[in-house]
Parts: sequence; C-alpha cells; structure tokens
Amino acid sequence: MTEKFNVDDDSVRGLAKLLEETGLTEIEYQVGTHRIRVVRSNVSVISHAVPAPSHPIFASVKEVSSVEAPLVQGETVKSPMVGTVYLSAEPGVAAFIKAGDLVKKGDTLLIIEAMKVMNPIRAPRDGKVLSICIENAKPVEFDEPLVILE
Repeated sequence: MTEKFNVDDDSVRGLAKLLEETGLTEIEYQVGTHRIRVVRSNVSVISHAVPAPSHPIFASVKEVSSVEAPLVQGETVKSPMVGTVYLSAEPGVAAFIKAGDLVKKGDTLLIIEAMKVMNPIRAPRDGKVLSICIENAKPVEFDEPLVILE
C-alpha cells in the first residue's frame, strides 16, 4: 500500500525560486523516502512528488502526487540529443524562429551542436510557434523541451 504524501506548496515555491535565482533548470529534494523534483523551462515549472526508489538502479518509481503550474497547450518539440543550442545560423544573424511565427513541416527551428557537428532541428509539422523554451548558446539535455508548437 502506498502511503499518502502531501506536497507543501511553500516548499515547491521555494524550490522554484531557488531555480530562478541560480539559473538551474532542475532541482530535486528528498526527505526520507519521498522526493520532490522541480523542473524549470521558459514555459512552466512542474513539480512531481514521487517516492524515492529503494535501490537507485532496480526500483521503479511510482507517482504519488503531482502539482503543476498552468501549461501552454501545444506540441512540444524536444531535444533529440545533448549539445549546445543555437537559435540562429551564426552570431549577429536573425533567429530562425520567434514566438508567433508560422512554420511549415521541415523548417529549421534551431541548431544543436554536438561533437562539432551542427544538427538542424526541424519542425515536425506545420504550426505556430507558441514558445521557445531554451536560450541561445546554452547547453541542452536529451529530451529537454525546445519549442512549443500550436
């Protein structure tokens, strides 16, 4: 039987504030067997309270409770790799996209440099750019949200 874990709103807000102050995109806090993980992007702050695994490699983590800030509705284009993201082809040139732009399937949204190779990230479909979730010339992780399309 899973024990109930109450999420303290003030703790989540405090962790979110700490993310903003430090520029981190993710923070995790554990008390006993419960963990709170807060992830920040330009779109929203999401917090999940999950029980900590009994063994970090073999245990499966089940979600007990979830608190979410309002999310922008749309399709999230996520990073297919780890690297450095660039919003334009070169410094001083206009960005490939900005919020509000209409894009067509196959249009370049941004570039991710990985191992000295420039990899264009293309629009998976036609749509309107609702939000750009990353900053130019910053590191990006695998599966990190990059762009939200309407």
